Amino acid sequence: MGPEVNQQPASPAIVLNGRFLTRQATGVDRFATELLRAVHAAGMPAPVALVPASDGAVPPTAAMITAGPWAPREVGRRRGHAWEQIDLPRAAGEQPLINLCNTAPALRTQQMVVIHDAASAANPGNYTFAFRSWYRLLLGTLMRRSRVVATVSKFSADELQRHFGPRRPRQGGLEIIGEGGEHILREPADTGIVERLGLAGRRYVLAVGSRSPNKNFAGVLEALQRLPHADLLLVATGPTNISAGAIFGKTQALADPRVVSAGYVSDAELRALYENAACFAFPSFYEGFGLPPLEAMCCGCPVVVSRRASLPEVCGDAALYCEPDEPATLARALARVLDSRGLREDLAAAGRTRAAAWTWAAAGRQFGQIVQARLA
Repeated sequence: MGPEVNQQPASPAIVLNGRFLTRQATGVDRFATELLRAVHAAGMPAPVALVPASDGAVPPTAAMITAGPWAPREVGRRRGHAWEQIDLPRAAGEQPLINLCNTAPALRTQQMVVIHDAASAANPGNYTFAFRSWYRLLLGTLMRRSRVVATVSKFSADELQRHFGPRRPRQGGLEIIGEGGEHILREPADTGIVERLGLAGRRYVLAVGSRSPNKNFAGVLEALQRLPHADLLLVATGPTNISAGAIFGKTQALADPRVVSAGYVSDAELRALYENAACFAFPSFYEGFGLPPLEAMCCGCPVVVSRRASLPEVCGDAALYCEPDEPATLARALARVLDSRGLREDLAAAGRTRAAAWTWAAAGRQFGQIVQARLA
């Protein structure tokens, strides 16, 4: 892609904040790419994705959007937040702007922004002072000024209004766009990762996410240490340190011989890990939605999650629950799953049924209805 000379995009009338296409994918970026897949599959008009000028490299997760009608247009000269706050609104002009990944131009009103949670305000100790201060200012402004604000769960809708104040009546309430987990079934399982990590013939509990204290990896490890299953492993996927100095106030190191750190894995590899795990543990303290448990359910992996935040809303009666600050409750739940084949089979069946109620196709329909009714 070459630099865009004319920064006023042509039709269609709605443009997309494509900043997420130029970085390593996170959970909110997954939401954006899968939602756009669903919109595309449903034949809805594709917004032009405006992106910062780059060296031509495209993150793998964005590849499906960089072809055909989803081809992004490079605008501006800046990067990061400066691009989003200055170059992006200039390029969008008077056209409605869609922002799917928490952040958006602060002073713009002609836009829709999806704010996934209020974690930086609800748990400030997990983030650096600079990060939480910027997010408090930005999210508060977006809640007040943006024409449409959406989020991903009823829990997050309540949290955003609790921490940043309710929307004015004339603005309308917060819209809710759910998520889906069926993307994890798109590719066949890459079982090679089971061999590469030395897991063949071994029982393991799977945990997915960053090493943010919020994900509570330390709680999973403490729970395993309470179990009599001496040969049980903990497999932890995800980065060991996502920009810790810029975002998280601290991270959790997992120093134990029973911990297998898988790092970043592909969807095909993650599917194999879900399908071969004894169970999946997600004792998070705070989640706006909680996508990994839904992925696990799609793969028939028994799920144990925290009884906090959005997780009961998402998982319903298809999971066992624990208290994230009481590792003994997680240990008891894990022991029940590990020691009962019948329970594992029941949870696997219930999980698949529950996951069928949360799909990206449904999310795409919700998104299309919101755009047509309130933004177009």
